[in-house]
Amino acid sequence: MKKILITGGAGFVGSHLCERLLKEGNEVICLDNYFTGNKKNIIKLLDNPNFEMVRHDITEPYYAEVDEIYNLACPASPIHYQFNPIKTIKTSVMGAINTLGLAKRVGAKILQASTSEVYGDPKVHPQTESYWGNVNPIGIRSCYDEGKRCAETLFMDYHNQNKVAIKIIRIFNTYGPNMNPSDGRVVSNFIMQALKGEDITIFGDGLQTRSFQYVDDLIEGMIRMMASDPLFLGPVNLGNPNEFTMIELAQAVIRLTNSKSTIVHMPLPLDDPKQRKPNIQLAFDKLSGWKPNIQLEEGLLKTVKYFKTIS
Repeated sequence: MKKILITGGAGFVGSHLCERLLKEGNEVICLDNYFTGNKKNIIKLLDNPNFEMVRHDITEPYYAEVDEIYNLACPASPIHYQFNPIKTIKTSVMGAINTLGLAKRVGAKILQASTSEVYGDPKVHPQTESYWGNVNPIGIRSCYDEGKRCAETLFMDYHNQNKVAIKIIRIFNTYGPNMNPSDGRVVSNFIMQALKGEDITIFGDGLQTRSFQYVDDLIEGMIRMMASDPLFLGPVNLGNPNEFTMIELAQAVIRLTNSKSTIVHMPLPLDDPKQRKPNIQLAFDKLSGWKPNIQLEEGLLKTVKYFKTIS
């Protein structure tokens, strides 16, 4: 049994990670300040004697004896991270400093949940880990993009200077149960609009693309990364390389929900990436052949089923 700390553990991805690690027989400390996390996501875990929920803001130091740390704490949807941009970048930067400091003190291995947003509006397609990105450092998305980029720098510096055992993953668009229905992400937006019979709003011409990864595939990749060769630090892309336009996604959601919704177009937000697609060859090579198993239609059906229970 390992003792594992998960920051942002009551969030969308964190709650799935808590559940998976508990099923594998570990002791889990879930840290969250509930800015975007939700206690409902982990309520069913509270009776497990190996699970501990702690309300805490990771911009402040936290002390515990743990073997591994998954640092997931940070609002990840534009609506939430732009609501308080200073808080967002503090969560990424101070959260990295505090969790790395803890890892250094107790000798824990630590994984940073970075993001495909470090690539910005990419000029290279698909994106490989060697690409440095095209990010606007003073744009409306930069609090998140640059915060995550700085966190990666801190992780590498703590490893190089203090020999902290680190892992860095870059998460591409992920969806599934426990998503916040009002988080402003495209999958949750489209599903909720379709279930309510409202117009489905597409920003721009709808030809911009994204690659959508079901949450179970991400969790598998995260756990494999934590257990990978100590010499392999990352960063490594975790995402589904199948690429869809926003119009294709909206049409799929309308079909799977049997909705009468129609598609309407709105102006494209500033700095919104036109293309996003991961090259996952490195993950396949280094993480025992990891690749996504759940494709878009199957994953959307599971997600629609979840949203029907909360709508």
